[in-house]
Amino acid sequence: MHGSDTETQRYMLFPSPFSSEKGEMQQRTRSAGKWLLGFYLGFVLAINSIIYAGASIHEYRNAAFTPQSNGFFFHGGSEGLYASHPKSEGKTNKGKSFIRFDSVTFVRTKESTNNLNVMPQNTGLVEAIIFEIKDSKKIGASLDKIEAICCSPVLSKQISCKVGEVIIQNNPDSPGWPKRIKTFFKGKEEEANMHPLSVDINSTGMYYLYFMYCDPQLKGTIIRGRTIWRNPEGYLPGKMAPLMTFYGFMSLAYLALGLVWFLTFVKFWKDIIQLHYHISAVIALGMCEMALWYFEYANFNYTGSRPVGVTLWAVTFAAVKKTVSRLLLLVVSMGYGVVRPTLGGITSKVLLLGLIYFVASEALGLVEHLGNINDFSDKTKLILVLPVTFLNACFILWIFSSLSMTLEKLQMRRSMAKLELYRKFTNSLAVSVVLSIAWIGYELYFNSSDPVSEPWEIAWIIPAFWNLLAFALLIVICILWAPTRNPTRYAYTEEAGADFDEEGVSLTSSVANMPDMVDRKERKASTATDRVLGLGDDLEEDKQV
Repeated sequence: MHGSDTETQRYMLFPSPFSSEKGEMQQRTRSAGKWLLGFYLGFVLAINSIIYAGASIHEYRNAAFTPQSNGFFFHGGSEGLYASHPKSEGKTNKGKSFIRFDSVTFVRTKESTNNLNVMPQNTGLVEAIIFEIKDSKKIGASLDKIEAICCSPVLSKQISCKVGEVIIQNNPDSPGWPKRIKTFFKGKEEEANMHPLSVDINSTGMYYLYFMYCDPQLKGTIIRGRTIWRNPEGYLPGKMAPLMTFYGFMSLAYLALGLVWFLTFVKFWKDIIQLHYHISAVIALGMCEMALWYFEYANFNYTGSRPVGVTLWAVTFAAVKKTVSRLLLLVVSMGYGVVRPTLGGITSKVLLLGLIYFVASEALGLVEHLGNINDFSDKTKLILVLPVTFLNACFILWIFSSLSMTLEKLQMRRSMAKLELYRKFTNSLAVSVVLSIAWIGYELYFNSSDPVSEPWEIAWIIPAFWNLLAFALLIVICILWAPTRNPTRYAYTEEAGADFDEEGVSLTSSVANMPDMVDRKERKASTATDRVLGLGDDLEEDKQV
């Protein structure tokens, strides 16, 4: 699963300002867009060149062993596995849960073979150790404040172990576990091939696989090959398996929402406003995203490896949908299509923020969904999570700043229908923010309560919650801005729009300046302060309308 750093392994092995010129801004936006596009394409090419999307098929490509205490180890993988079905068929994989060793080879150095003086039949031992996380303290020993992985002559006199082998204390409740599989080097041969075999899993739990050796003369040995991990219902890891069903239901939910929205759209097609097209786009993107995730997971479950093409499309659709959804919330908060016909001069700023967010979200999604489960460290993911978190905070700040201005001006104009509409929208957003903060707190607790054996069986609810919250917000917007026979009730009108030429609130604007902006609503010409805040262009463009 997540996290394969040294500390975790040790824990388990032992007991214990904007330009006022519109042309210049557009030029800058185009330049920034080209640079970000280049960065994105470069990143995707780099990812595809170095990553094999394997996940449940764990690949070992000439990997080296790491010294630890008086032995050497290599982390072969870790996954949550469900127990095999009691009535699983013997000759097929249906209903079976297992870990299979496929073409695993150990290669030692020439120096180690040249140092052999005696020529016994077996000249080196490498052990594959499989254990459930609850049995982690049964690997190795600690005596007189000395921790050891391998059995030494001194330890053999105090505990039951065989010199030169990994110390394993058998679990009386699970005979034969932890599981030990031995592979010997023969004579002066530099390679030792592990016999192909499968270890059946008859108890649900988090399982770890380590390859270890105790002989110092094997220092420099590398491993290549692969292991295949399977659950009773397919190759999806245990923590991911429920997500396939979840994405299937979400695909149907988006399909149902899209059908209802389409029928309403067609029924009142003569009264459609521009905002309705944006809502339709978000619904379509969500439908495609959920369907792609479902088919990606279904393919993964059937073959044991993630199809890079489908996964890349799914990640890209997810990033696009997240970006468009946030932009939709932002422009709705600014009163687009309801209290103002255009965004004016801040259009470029909105698009630039959306472009940056897309790149950051895409990068994070690629790291999370491509490659083996243990490929990336937590530090790498943290570096990519921080920009997304910062950009989300920027969206929230800008959305609520815009909402504050919109509500205040609607109240001044006594547009009661629109005011009630935006109050409901504001309340919905406030509830979603509170739920998000509470869920983030739960995630922190979830991940920190036990970083080694996290409750993997319910880990799927973490990403599921964010998808459900986004879907719920989309439903709220669809209800509040549903097409009707009387679109002028909520749509922009010239009479009301004259007072909203300063509605655009730049991200660089301060909330403290909002009362001053309201006091300037009677002025006909833009002041220097308006241009500093990026509002001068809004006024000119609204006048042209």
